[in-house]
Amino acid sequence: MSSSMILRVVRALSVAGLVSLAGCSIFTGDDGRNDPTPLTTYTAGISAQIGWKAAIGSGTGIGFAPAVVRDTVYAAAGDGSVAKFDLNSGATLWKVRLDKKLTAGTGSDGVTTAVVDEEGTVIALDETGQVKWRTKASSEVIIPPVVGFGVVIVRSGDYRIQAFNAETGERIWSVQRPGPALALRAPARMAMIEGMVLSGIPGGKLVAINAISGDVQWEGVVAVPKGSTDLERVNDVVGTPAVIGPMLCAVAHQGRIICFDIATGGRPVWSKTFSSNVGMTVDSRNAYAPNTRDVISAFSLQDGSLTWKQEALRNRRVTSPAAIGTAVAVGDYDGFVHFMAPDDGHLLARISVGGGAIRAPLIATTQGVLVQTGDGALIMIVLN
Repeated sequence: MSSSMILRVVRALSVAGLVSLAGCSIFTGDDGRNDPTPLTTYTAGISAQIGWKAAIGSGTGIGFAPAVVRDTVYAAAGDGSVAKFDLNSGATLWKVRLDKKLTAGTGSDGVTTAVVDEEGTVIALDETGQVKWRTKASSEVIIPPVVGFGVVIVRSGDYRIQAFNAETGERIWSVQRPGPALALRAPARMAMIEGMVLSGIPGGKLVAINAISGDVQWEGVVAVPKGSTDLERVNDVVGTPAVIGPMLCAVAHQGRIICFDIATGGRPVWSKTFSSNVGMTVDSRNAYAPNTRDVISAFSLQDGSLTWKQEALRNRRVTSPAAIGTAVAVGDYDGFVHFMAPDDGHLLARISVGGGAIRAPLIATTQGVLVQTGDGALIMIVLN
């Protein structure tokens, strides 16, 4: 698909300025350069097995990701299903079917669980799964809400970050930044850390907002738009901002991977030119991210130097990674989950979870890696 064709499609969207990169045909080609790399055999270094499997509902997409709160998991599906599961066993603790299709979910603090329907209505459920309130956001929402400190927070397609009272649904505050002509419809998530909401905003910026007051505490530049066309200048922050110790890290499409020192007011510690469609994660040693060709790189948290690069999953449309200490995991377009060694990136194991393309980010938990599959199942993968 040419750049001009993509622009014509984007400008016809009802929600102006959103362009989807997940599964887009710009990653395929007739010459084979963009074909998914075939899987090869190798000696497994660890054993990956399915610990438990639970059904959520049908339908998934970039706006869905399970939320882990202590020993429970909250998850939703596009058909309106929302459920709570035991993290250790996968047992269903409650499950409801809402009367609307959903575009985003879930956010939860264990007391209030939030999802968003296709009309941009934020729906809050109580600890038993009953609807507490419904409130309209300013526009479509395709990013999972975050919940905590008495508020439910969503980021909508018109670049607003809005907070609602978790008990009443009353809107408390709204923060908006001017948006670019085009923005990505790509996997993205907010994070809530110690009462601060961390969110990428279109145009390559990252903000930290006080969850209670809505005051912007800090704003950093992950990437600066470059290029002569709107499409070339798309450089949104993708995935979830990652925090470890004093470090806050993020990655952008057509931009950079960068880590800030939040102990010194958000001073950049290091940055590297990089482009990702899905996001990144960190552990105590490295930052990990797939690039737009699904080549996965590890960068030293200390100085940003390249630790390793793994090309065996090129063009397999991988998810944002999860780091669980003994391995770094990604899902792919064919329902496989792959595990790599954190020290040098060599392949350790893979397992098929089925259900088609995995689009939701993998979640690292105390029990293993949590996967929301393409057909609406929730699977815990345990390593031995």
